[in-house]
Amino acid sequence: MKPWRHPYIRAGGVIVTLLVLAALLAPWISPFAPDAIRLEERYQPPSWSHWFGTDEMGRDVFSRVVHGTRISLGIGVSARTLGLLIGLVVGCVSGYYGGKTDLILQRFVDMTLAFPFLLLVISIAVIFSETEHDLLGVLIALSAVMWAGLARLMRSQVMVVKERDYVAAARAFGASDFRILVRHIIPTSYVPALIWWTMGLAQAIMAEAGLSFLGLGAQPPTPSWGSMINYGSPALRVAPWVSFFPGAALALTVLGFNLLGEGLRDVLDVRWSGRQAGEGT
Repeated sequence: MKPWRHPYIRAGGVIVTLLVLAALLAPWISPFAPDAIRLEERYQPPSWSHWFGTDEMGRDVFSRVVHGTRISLGIGVSARTLGLLIGLVVGCVSGYYGGKTDLILQRFVDMTLAFPFLLLVISIAVIFSETEHDLLGVLIALSAVMWAGLARLMRSQVMVVKERDYVAAARAFGASDFRILVRHIIPTSYVPALIWWTMGLAQAIMAEAGLSFLGLGAQPPTPSWGSMINYGSPALRVAPWVSFFPGAALALTVLGFNLLGEGLRDVLDVRWSGRQAGEGT
């Protein structure tokens, strides 16, 4: 099956595409500035003038949700990509060289995986919570924790691929370790890394929202879905829309990336398994 024919990839691709467009076109889509305060319009219900209503400061919820897409996608994609690079380097070096190098690097992986994910992220984010670099702190916290799983995955993958005949031939012709890794090993091991990156985007976005909900992420007046849910929770009976719409946007985003990841796993895993079986015959 071609990737774009998979129903999960189609559905997830549509959702993710709409989210990306919303993030890119936020200044033109939003009818109001996300931080524009109008106290005389506080807690207005959804209407033609305010599609998602207004919050406790009279700010337009729709405009803040749209601008919040930039924060969620930006932090989620950046953290996951940085974690991908770290995990790729550590996993490839560990699996390729083995020995003491593998032993030392894998102990770092074990220490990272030994801590509960959310607890470790919060611990790192707290360091930056009192500074003006709050979003940078979230990015560092997420990327510093997310790389370990991929490093373990790539290590096992590289340990198998490095024994292939074409790798031995490249080594016999005098190719450097760096060239062998970049030209021969990584291109034949990218599928698990791609699936890992895609399926983990939802986790990264949820983690960013969780940190913002706890006050450790984006600080007001920066529009973030997590902080919007937090500040709207005391008024759930009076103005449930303040928390509902950012929560719905977060749920839709997680659904989109999960569908996309599941579809890619279904399609690419079949191809990967078939190619591995073909090489073994």
